[in-house]
Amino acid sequence: MAMRLSVGFIMKARINKIIPFSNVDGPGNRMAIFFQECPFSCLYCHNPETINECINCGKCVSYCQSEALSIVNGKVIWDEKICVNCDTCIKVCPNMSSPKTKLYSIDDIVKMLKDVKPFIRGVTVSGGECMNYASFILDLFKEAKKLNLSCLIDSNGYYDFENYPDLLAICDGVMLDVKAFDKEFHRLVTKNDNNIVLKNLRFLLESNKLYEVRTVILPGFALENQKQLKRFQEL
Repeated sequence: MAMRLSVGFIMKARINKIIPFSNVDGPGNRMAIFFQECPFSCLYCHNPETINECINCGKCVSYCQSEALSIVNGKVIWDEKICVNCDTCIKVCPNMSSPKTKLYSIDDIVKMLKDVKPFIRGVTVSGGECMNYASFILDLFKEAKKLNLSCLIDSNGYYDFENYPDLLAICDGVMLDVKAFDKEFHRLVTKNDNNIVLKNLRFLLESNKLYEVRTVILPGFALENQKQLKRFQEL
């Protein structure tokens, strides 16, 4: 599973995309940071290109009409300057990945935060699954707090939040995705069970750190959808 990386003694994390101004990732205008890699593989994933690391298969290179992709020493290289962001590369990727990920340091992101600080209320970390990089996020939130920005975690609940007391203490809340309450249905939808997810739901509620809880209503699963809604009403 992904972790923060040491590159020349500077800690960096692999990030798929940073949206400077988002109004759908928490309250107000926020910087939304989408980390790469996710332990789930949801049937309906909104951004499947964040699930896996690029394996440098090179299939995307031949489809890039702007010639922003090339293979150098066996690795796919992305030229951001000439890329037109048509996203053809992620549409043809057989690995649910992207050649357009980048390594960012804390300082890289803090500089971006300072540039947009007058226009945002906070920062939201998402993914993929941002908790792959929990220690990186803790350091990032420490810097964001110095800028008087609120900090939210958008997570699928794969990791046990009880094991991250320092991160929970500094964050303003967790936006938790509960893909399904039924264990077998959750496994069908995500290819993983939901034991830790439901444990996190209870723990975050009791800790007053649950900012938002969400699920997905899926076409063709009327009975399961009804069960989902009923369980949410019981929270």
